[in-house]
Amino acid sequence: MTEQLLLGLTLIILLGVGAQLIAWRISVPSILLLLIIGFISGPVTGLVNPTLLFGDLLFPLVSISVAIILFEGGLSLKISELKETRNVVLNLVSIGVLISWLLISLASYFILTINIQLSILLGAILVVTGPTVIVPMLRQIRPSGRIGTIVKWEGIVIDPIGAILAVIVFEAILAEGFGSATINTLYSVILSIIIGVILGLLGARLIVELFRRYWVPDFLQNPFSLMLVIVVFAASNYIQDVSGLLSVMVMGIALANQSTVSIKHILEFKENLRVLLIASLFIILASRIQFDQITYVIGFSSLIFLIFLIIIVRPLSIFISTFRSNLTLREKAFLSCIAPRGIVAASVSSVFALRLTEANFQQADTLVPITFFVITGTVLVYSLITSRIARFLGISRPDPQGMLFLGSHSWSRVIAHLLIKEGFKIILIDSNWNNVSKARAEGLRADYGNVLSEDIIEDIDLDGIGRILSITSNDEINSLTSLHFADYFGKNEVYQLAPQSKFSNENGLHHPQHLRGRILFQSNASYSFLDDFFSRGGVLEKNYLSREFNFEDFKDLHKERAVPLFLIKKNGDLNIFTSDNFIEPEESDILIFIIPRETEKLDE
Repeated sequence: MTEQLLLGLTLIILLGVGAQLIAWRISVPSILLLLIIGFISGPVTGLVNPTLLFGDLLFPLVSISVAIILFEGGLSLKISELKETRNVVLNLVSIGVLISWLLISLASYFILTINIQLSILLGAILVVTGPTVIVPMLRQIRPSGRIGTIVKWEGIVIDPIGAILAVIVFEAILAEGFGSATINTLYSVILSIIIGVILGLLGARLIVELFRRYWVPDFLQNPFSLMLVIVVFAASNYIQDVSGLLSVMVMGIALANQSTVSIKHILEFKENLRVLLIASLFIILASRIQFDQITYVIGFSSLIFLIFLIIIVRPLSIFISTFRSNLTLREKAFLSCIAPRGIVAASVSSVFALRLTEANFQQADTLVPITFFVITGTVLVYSLITSRIARFLGISRPDPQGMLFLGSHSWSRVIAHLLIKEGFKIILIDSNWNNVSKARAEGLRADYGNVLSEDIIEDIDLDGIGRILSITSNDEINSLTSLHFADYFGKNEVYQLAPQSKFSNENGLHHPQHLRGRILFQSNASYSFLDDFFSRGGVLEKNYLSREFNFEDFKDLHKERAVPLFLIKKNGDLNIFTSDNFIEPEESDILIFIIPRETEKLDE
């Protein structure tokens, strides 16, 4: 028996993480693949049986996992992001939720022919979207301006609201009447909000105070914060059912918006944990569905229900709740095209279906398959259409080619001018006002400020910028900047010059790889090397490669005197040469390089 349990747990983790890896490799939404593998491993093949593996611990473990996921989502929410969009977000999670609830409930009753009580419950369950699906989609779509902030906030905040709404409806169903439960319902809503906010703020305050006083050692800070999240969640739910989700979300938001202690390591830990939890949860919950339940929902009425949610419910809730906002028609259209359901809908429907089935409610066993059908359908549809619609509307830059230069000294401005002429967006930032003034006088976009400032990402308009090049004379600033921007751009898109310190190793490096960005151009291309290069008359040039003059001809012509910097591919992509990855230029590419004005070879 022990070996079977171990094998089952191993299989869940193997399938979950493996599905995410495959999804990344073939560029499909990971949740879609997780659901498919969950269906195959559970009802189709019987390889995974969560009820047998976990027994009565199944749904408590699911609830705790969802709480951790929602806490991590709260950690990514900055109040300062809501300067222009606060009212829009509030309307979406209030007016928008009510409209969606009403329309989905009516559709459930008339299209799916579910009884009125379960229709209202299903409507409450399906108002949620969720960070488990929204955040990966936003990373792929990369919407410009404020629209990404609105979608992210709505997706995270709406989860506890939808869960609380579903629990209230569920309690009213068990009370055998909605009319008699009005007072109790209002009381439950108010109490859930009060308990959730108070315990969430207290949990965040406790972490801040203990970390500020150094009462928790570094190696225990992640386990301690995880423990406190679970304690706050359980305590909140014990006082008022389902208020725990609101508590952990408030706790995450409060931690994200304080400046007393650093939570970067906590966020990184929770992000890694979230990936594992999401993978396991979708495999577990999808594998619980029975084969006859799957066949039950596959039909014309279910398809009409899904289409109604996508083309009627979502657009109506968006346009009504944003009626008097300053959002453009294009932004409203984009919001109308992104509302995939996620793990909260799956977990809540699973819990309620089990409890209603035990209470002998008719059609209770339809909740889970319908919910998973909606999750699968919305993820599939939105993943296929949303990015295309975003590009059509002109609010998406899925692969931004622009660059942020740290340093606006003389030769960085020369490089910026050439790249701008080739059609790329370049922003320079420098703490030296003289350099910034010269850049602006030359017509370049240059910002004055400290790139290591906590609010720098919010202060600079990074729309269309996909990477950062740290090219200052200070090696430590270059490395710190790469670390600072790694989360925003991704580790593969932060670059810095080779260190010029006398403590560098034979490859020109003295910082460990995890404490720096990718080394620009070549291992000896330090600031002093490039500065000396340009001061001695070195020039920046470009060559169009063709069948008559290919890269081999280029190397024969310039020998080792030229240093390749960038390569513009024939499809318009801008590639950067690095010390760890030499790009092989092809026909029709544009090679940008520096070369001495004189013919003598530069000293290495």
